[in-house]
Amino acid sequence: MVPFEFTVGEIITIGGTFSFAVSGAFAAMQKRLDAFGVLIIAFATSVGGGTLRDILVGDTPVFWLKSANYSLLILVTAISAMVFWKKIKSLKITLFLFDSLGLGFFTIVGIQKGLAFDLSPGICVALGTVTGCFGGIIRDILLNNIPLIFRKEIYATACIIGGLVYLTLRYFGVDETLLKVVSVSVVFLIRIIAVKFNLTLPRIY
Repeated sequence: MVPFEFTVGEIITIGGTFSFAVSGAFAAMQKRLDAFGVLIIAFATSVGGGTLRDILVGDTPVFWLKSANYSLLILVTAISAMVFWKKIKSLKITLFLFDSLGLGFFTIVGIQKGLAFDLSPGICVALGTVTGCFGGIIRDILLNNIPLIFRKEIYATACIIGGLVYLTLRYFGVDETLLKVVSVSVVFLIRIIAVKFNLTLPRIY
């Protein structure tokens, strides 16, 4: 088994995988699924967006098939979430925080993959949005919920804004580590502010 290389990019990927695994596990526990169901939802949430991204750009085998470390991380995270969930006061708040973190982490991972394939800035932002959002879409569909991206909450918009911030800072030569941290923080904060102040996109009906 190849160990993780703890570059900034790897740390962001690990952070996104961990965050979405927790998000998926807690969402499954809210629906009172059994242990196997929790593991499946955690796995689908963690790798769904990255899998679609890799297929779209032709980078196969997809990332989690190249290293068993990601599957192991999801397994350990999901089991830990099941063991310690009673010590956390609110599943809903925990789900929201980790989902928002995962959204930020994986948005940047998707943009980096697009840049690695020399794709245009707009397509890179789209890839980042797909990577950040699609795992949550799969999670919600499997749990028979309307996906967050299709509700009134600001979700994909946070990815797009975070992606634009990343590309803008990168254009001006900002340090790579700093621009990743700032971009993830932008996505995370937009989600928190939007929910706290009930900010929504305009509705047509």
